[in-house]
Amino acid sequence: MSREETRRIALERIHILFRLADEVFPENPERAQRYIDLARRIAMRCRVKLPRELRRRICKYCKSLLRPGVNCRVRVRQRREPHIVVTCFNCGRVSRYPIRRKG
Repeated sequence: MSREETRRIALERIHILFRLADEVFPENPERAQRYIDLARRIAMRCRVKLPRELRRRICKYCKSLLRPGVNCRVRVRQRREPHIVVTCFNCGRVSRYPIRRKG
């Protein structure tokens, strides 16, 4: 099996696990966290980066699945450079993501 094929299969599985985690989170947050852990492990084993939209849905510090309004707070700030501030309620850590302007 080629490296590209392995990468493609790994990314498909990661997307499936994130979708399953979203579906099951309201009833069973522990199972959703297990799916996220599996997706991260697949990415590490196959040496594939998680896509940015999925990476930002995981807390960088406690590795928990972030659901805005449930276990994290999302704010948009304008100071200096505009950025998004995500506060995790599990560990209390703050992540900041810059908002890039086009042009």
